[in-house]
Amino acid sequence: MKVLNLGILAHVDAGKTSLTERLLHAAGVIDEIGSVDDGNTQTDSLALERQRGITIKSAVVSFAIGDVTVNLIDTPGHPDFIAEVERALSVLDGAVLVVSAVEGVQAQTRVLMRTLRRLRIPTLIFVNKLDRSGAQYEPVLKSLADRLSPQVIAMGSADRLGTREAGFTAYDERDAGFTFSLLDLLAEHDDNLLATYVEDEDALSYAALRQRLAEQTGRAMVHPIYFGSAITGAGSDELIDGIRELLPAAEGDTEAPTVGSVFKVERGPAGEKVAFVRVRTGEFRTRERVRFGDGKDAKITAISVFDDGAASTRPVVPAGRIAKVWGLGDIQIGDVVTPVDGGPVEGARAESGYFSPPTLETVIQPVRVEDKGSLQTALSQLAEQDPLIDLRQDDVRQETYVSLYGEVQKEVIQSTLATDFGVDVTFRETTTICIERVAGIGAAVEFNKVDPNPFLATVGLRVEPAAVSSGVTFELEVELGSMPYAFIRAVEETVRETLKQGLRGWEIPDCRVVMTHSGYSARQSHAHAVFDKSMSSTAGDFRFLTPLVLVEALRQAGTTVHEPMHQFRLEVPADVVRPVLSTLARLRAIPQVPALGGDTSVLEGEIPAAAVYELEQQLPGLARGEGVLESSFERYQPVTGAIPSRARTDQDPLNRREYLLHVLRRV
Repeated sequence: MKVLNLGILAHVDAGKTSLTERLLHAAGVIDEIGSVDDGNTQTDSLALERQRGITIKSAVVSFAIGDVTVNLIDTPGHPDFIAEVERALSVLDGAVLVVSAVEGVQAQTRVLMRTLRRLRIPTLIFVNKLDRSGAQYEPVLKSLADRLSPQVIAMGSADRLGTREAGFTAYDERDAGFTFSLLDLLAEHDDNLLATYVEDEDALSYAALRQRLAEQTGRAMVHPIYFGSAITGAGSDELIDGIRELLPAAEGDTEAPTVGSVFKVERGPAGEKVAFVRVRTGEFRTRERVRFGDGKDAKITAISVFDDGAASTRPVVPAGRIAKVWGLGDIQIGDVVTPVDGGPVEGARAESGYFSPPTLETVIQPVRVEDKGSLQTALSQLAEQDPLIDLRQDDVRQETYVSLYGEVQKEVIQSTLATDFGVDVTFRETTTICIERVAGIGAAVEFNKVDPNPFLATVGLRVEPAAVSSGVTFELEVELGSMPYAFIRAVEETVRETLKQGLRGWEIPDCRVVMTHSGYSARQSHAHAVFDKSMSSTAGDFRFLTPLVLVEALRQAGTTVHEPMHQFRLEVPADVVRPVLSTLARLRAIPQVPALGGDTSVLEGEIPAAAVYELEQQLPGLARGEGVLESSFERYQPVTGAIPSRARTDQDPLNRREYLLHVLRRV
């Protein structure tokens, strides 16, 4: 049985969930199509999803198209929940990108398409809402080619747009114009195809062209476009035919070594962890012992697979399928899973980082003081399901920070905590997350038994700048055997932890750290006595000393604070360009030369992430409700003007006296 793991992706309100319902109905999985507005769809199960009419958590449902089992993953469209989309991308064989025929290409549409193309995920485009007033055909096609990819082709024509009778008619071999357009598109990636046609036009049949189309679609070179309406069903049969014909179904290799990857974790009714695993190769069995993460292992206690719209218990899950797996209590999103007897996967993680990290954070507090412990437990469970929440605990001020993509995410967290855990919370004002970058080279060293070092350890470190997105690297200029490896490991772990807060309190994500000096006091004891800790080095000595040495090296090198910048595209009436430009200047945006038109003008450029929300609030008034703003994270750039800082959540090694008073109770 072939399996196709298919993602449905779109900008919010383009109709993803409605299309999912239509596909399930066409496949005979459901008798009646649910409504997003009525809150009775198959994949929106959370109370807040039903209340707001948006998808928040990705959901999996299965149906069959001929001999292909389709595991359909309905993903969120709101940019605040892009982390859910990221995790789904890691398991997809193909995707359907949904675009509204009324609103056309929107901000999130472009972000998603760029990512799908970068990952080379075979993608069909479905233009939805043909039945809505204002639906367009030719303008949407042009927008798709101009703003998403020039490698697109319409697979049919639409008529009676804007009415309940709107329809879609697929092209066939009788449509000469379509055949020539298809040949022209495919020949861009296949010189032999064009040569064959030039030599003998009759040698290239329409069926051969369709086969070449399937091949190039399967390699994410071209993107066929279908039109229709998920509400009325127009175009849905043609889209299903396209999914079956053009997207590559996986035939899993059950003979290869067993490997799976975890893209979603949730809690069951009894609070147990349930992992959603895409089985890449081989097969997993109930009661089989598996290894995952950093060498952890556990026994699978139950398995269920998605089949005909429901999850059914199975003893075995083969390659290509998606399964819900019980029994893996320490599993995390991104873990790679293999049988214990299949070789270690220590440190193995599924690929991620397709989208930008959260650029906002806020302090979350319980309404009732007695709920503080319950809040920590609840947030820990939420972080299991969404690692990008990135909890940051301030033990000094007894506060907890959470990272966010936007304000809507606050409401979701607040509702989830109240509904699922009975904890009412409030939030402080949202602030922007900056980063620090190392400006130069700095070095520092403190020697064992040499004042003012109170620890039985020698640590010398040199810090250097590193390329953007290269991460933190830790290297040795000392011999590996110069002291126990546990001490070197303690230094490295402490370096990585300390770099989460630079000189201004912001994380240093990219840096090269070199250990230049090492030394320790060997295990000693008084005559006829047991081990004397006061005379011998421990890992604690290195963990306490490393922050002091590292921040001194950072002082020598210096750091600069960088703020997140968004790329924006703004469409406004031509007569309001001047006041809009004035507002952009006040918000520290950097616009390019505007593209002025007769009725509408387009402004593009960069704007600080901190100013995006204010621009969104002011735009309706500035543009008489006719402005359209798209924005997405682009890069970090050095802060100009006042340098922002963030309160530290550690014992502040920048203040040596206070730091030593805390860790040693003495200076």
